[in-house]
Amino acid sequence: MEPDFGQLLREDRSTTVRLRDSLKRQVAGIVEASEWTANDDEHDPEGSTIAYERAQAQGLLRQAQADLEALDRAEERLRDGTYGTCLHCGRPIGTPRLEALPATTSCISCADRR
Repeated sequence: MEPDFGQLLREDRSTTVRLRDSLKRQVAGIVEASEWTANDDEHDPEGSTIAYERAQAQGLLRQAQADLEALDRAEERLRDGTYGTCLHCGRPIGTPRLEALPATTSCISCADRR
């Protein structure tokens, strides 16, 4: 029996929205904390700098947003009947790959070539 890919996409999107929202709060917290401290974090031998932590969290936030956009495009393909078709070669994308990566746009053969 074929999995309900619409449900998989919705679940993946819900998880990614929660992650994105958490990362937004984390970035805001880092920014707020840096406004209230007089520490010279650039020369702190004890660990990573606030700037590094902020950049790392912002990078993860950008990735979560990109993942959401990919999931939105996958839902569009599901609605228009092209979901599960490789955008590179036009062949079907295997069910196990779609289950693991619901927003994927390429079959395993094309992904291996990249």
